[in-house]
Amino acid sequence: MTLTPDRVNQGQPRAQPGADLMTSEEASQFATLFDRLVRGVEEVVLGKQHVIRLAFTTLFSGGHLLLEDVPGTGKTSLARAVAQSVRGTSSRVQFTPDLLPGDITGVSIFDQRTATFEFHRGPVFANIVLADEINRASPKTQSALLEVMEEGQVTADGITHRLSGPFMVIATQNPIEQAGTYRLPEAQLDRFLMKTSIGYPDHAATVRILEGASRAAGDAQVAPVLSAESVVEVAALARTVFVDATINDYVSRLVDATRSSPEVRLGASVRGALALVRTAKTYAASQGRHYVVPDDVKALAEPVLAHRMLLDAEAEFDGVTASSVIGRILVETPPPRSAEERRADAL
Repeated sequence: MTLTPDRVNQGQPRAQPGADLMTSEEASQFATLFDRLVRGVEEVVLGKQHVIRLAFTTLFSGGHLLLEDVPGTGKTSLARAVAQSVRGTSSRVQFTPDLLPGDITGVSIFDQRTATFEFHRGPVFANIVLADEINRASPKTQSALLEVMEEGQVTADGITHRLSGPFMVIATQNPIEQAGTYRLPEAQLDRFLMKTSIGYPDHAATVRILEGASRAAGDAQVAPVLSAESVVEVAALARTVFVDATINDYVSRLVDATRSSPEVRLGASVRGALALVRTAKTYAASQGRHYVVPDDVKALAEPVLAHRMLLDAEAEFDGVTASSVIGRILVETPPPRSAEERRADAL
């Protein structure tokens, strides 16, 4: 099978039970396609390759991304560029305190000519949905979006409307200016596959940004690389990456450590462990490997697990963060040993 931008898999989806595992050739093709997507977005979001790779890892893992950062770091630009790289539909919702659930999911309107109610779809019916400043909407409106993220469908007047794949929500929120905002509860944060921040660009990237200051923000365009159908097929291919039993054991030990840590009141859930394995598969394929190694898990542990943890109030007062707890756990939890190392110990 050959991966191409327009048609990735001419056969049946690879994620069916009993499907063949990804081959080394397919992994190499996956990495080439992944790098092409990253390079396209990097033309718009300068100097942030790692964050861009996390965004596409989330997309091909079938999850949703939460970007939390201060204003002016390019959160909206990143979300827009990822949406443009996919030849599908995209929408943007600016969350405000007066936004209603129906403004997102859609509403039923009475048609006087036919004397029936007709459902008008909301902006959530798109392949890539940008939820800008999600923490400014009321909890009721936030819940409407998060329910769609979990179920992949909207139910109105007893009728279920399925969303077509791929479906990814890229939500942004501002950690400052909390007055008049509604913080996402931890149970709802768990619906996001990853949470990350962009941060300020380095000096070289800042100079390049200033050189293009005469160009309007909306002028930056990313050429589409994949169709929506191809995204679904690439995601199915990523799920066929091989995961050894020792890797699953390693992930389980990491998640258990988040629950037993003295600074943590609520550790990562089983959903978090599943998310770490799913994203590790995609991350491994993006590196050109058809199997997961411990370094893949280490690279994704913080963006996948940190936002699923609830710290003890006293630990927070002492300046402890979820990221620092994850870092300590990675140091204290030994990764699985390679076959060569195990053979050397046996001699």
